[in-house]
Amino acid sequence: MKQFSFSDLNRISGEVLDAAMVEPVALTKHGKEKLVIIPMEQYRRLIDKVHAYTLEDAPQDIHAGLMQGIDAILTGNRGDDA
Repeated sequence: MKQFSFSDLNRISGEVLDAAMVEPVALTKHGKEKLVIIPMEQYRRLIDKVHAYTLEDAPQDIHAGLMQGIDAILTGNRGDDA
């Protein structure tokens, strides 16, 4: 993954964005990765894999697992027999 600094983004934004059209690009601040720019196609693939539910609309197996977890927290039984 290519890396550019925030300063690079100000100075050579065209180069940074061109690189990000091809592959993910990390943006760094003070040498630490802070942001990633990814092509839209990759973003959409990532989003398609994410599933979020409310308790009301979760599939039955997910709902049952959530309720077991909540019950375990409330009763103090976390399933570890230690």
